Amino acid sequence: MLLDVNVLIALLDDAHVFSQRANAWLDVAPRRIATCPIVENSAVRVMSATAYCATHRATPTQVAEGLRALTEGVDHAFWPDDVSLLDEACFHFTRLHGYRQITNAYLLALAVRHRGALASFDPAVPLSAVRGAAKRHLLPL
Repeated sequence: MLLDVNVLIALLDDAHVFSQRANAWLDVAPRRIATCPIVENSAVRVMSATAYCATHRATPTQVAEGLRALTEGVDHAFWPDDVSLLDEACFHFTRLHGYRQITNAYLLALAVRHRGALASFDPAVPLSAVRGAAKRHLLPL
């Protein structure tokens, strides 16, 4: 189960609006979770940005340590970013309707490639934009 960036951040930050939902989902049953470079890098970038939290600024090192602790505490797999957005065998670009869909479409394609699913808070991940994607490849939280 590949985590999207928001799910990963919610698992790392107890003050996140969806933290309880993400942690309850993870606690319900043992799950194998996956991360990839885009998700990990984005979590570190977002959570260490000064704009992320006015009251507590985490350093990239602190966020990376939290990420490391999370992945060591669960059944975790690291998936390489081995899909190209330029691969027409993976993507229907005509079914993407804006820049906000790019990352989740890419993560969905990565989940399809690795025979997994994408866990996301976004109910509008465009299944039709990824060739071979079906409802089983997306777990809306």
